[in-house]
Amino acid sequence: MASRKPFDALRLVSAALSLLTVITVAAIVLFLVAGSVALFRHEGLAFFSKNHWYYRKEAFEAAAMLYGTAVVSSLAILLATPLALATAIVSSEMLTERPRLALKLLIELLAGVPSVIYGLLGVLFLRNWMSSLFVRLRWNADSGDTLLTAGVLLAVMVLPTLMTLFDDAFRSVAARDRDAARGLGLTRAEVLGSVVIPQAMPGLLSAVLLALGRALGETIAVFLVVGRADNRLPRLGTIAHSLVDAGQTITSKLGGAETNIAVGDPLHTSALLALALTLFVAVSGITLIASALRARMEPAA
Repeated sequence: MASRKPFDALRLVSAALSLLTVITVAAIVLFLVAGSVALFRHEGLAFFSKNHWYYRKEAFEAAAMLYGTAVVSSLAILLATPLALATAIVSSEMLTERPRLALKLLIELLAGVPSVIYGLLGVLFLRNWMSSLFVRLRWNADSGDTLLTAGVLLAVMVLPTLMTLFDDAFRSVAARDRDAARGLGLTRAEVLGSVVIPQAMPGLLSAVLLALGRALGETIAVFLVVGRADNRLPRLGTIAHSLVDAGQTITSKLGGAETNIAVGDPLHTSALLALALTLFVAVSGITLIASALRARMEPAA
């Protein structure tokens, strides 16, 4: 009887902390929604579809920032996924336990580097390297502060997340399934393609979504190398060139000086809160989908 009291107390504390978390998230959502009402009354759905952000003229349309956010995040995932996938295959399928743990630890050390360090490295090295690359390729770029530069930097930042989650997804496939396939005469590559990857697919997709969520929410590193140019929404024929042009993302806008400029201006403040709400909804939706996919992996494990 006495042993159950600590357990009951722990369960009560856990329930209380869980409730506190739910209340906190609900309060954040209500604050963002309430703060965004004035903006949506003023701009309506044009906030998402049009491209005029001039706070001095009370014009708040965020299409260029949505475009920049989507491009930078997508570039990061496209660049990081092949390398992370190849590393995870080597780690989970080819290495013994000790080398595998050493490789995984080495990759995960990258995740512990603060974002501002990545940003400073981007400013000091990557930006100049990208600028030189643009010159050699004869691409018409004003500087190294571009959407492409931000995408490359984000790719390095999300690489540890992708590699670790890919490795976990591969390791969740039961060893008996691998052994059964090898017993039928399949090679290691055939086992990987016909058994391991299909069973691990929900976990792989979940990893990509979680990495995308991190890329969407990254602020300081993107802020330092993206150029922070408003109203750069390209036409259909100039999308490719926009990659080597300066741009703006939701996070670089929220991390910039306008959060201070907006103080005392209710409509300007509401516009920034609407940006925050948009980002919150996007990241939350991606995270929920990723969690559902990861839950599908549990029976297979």
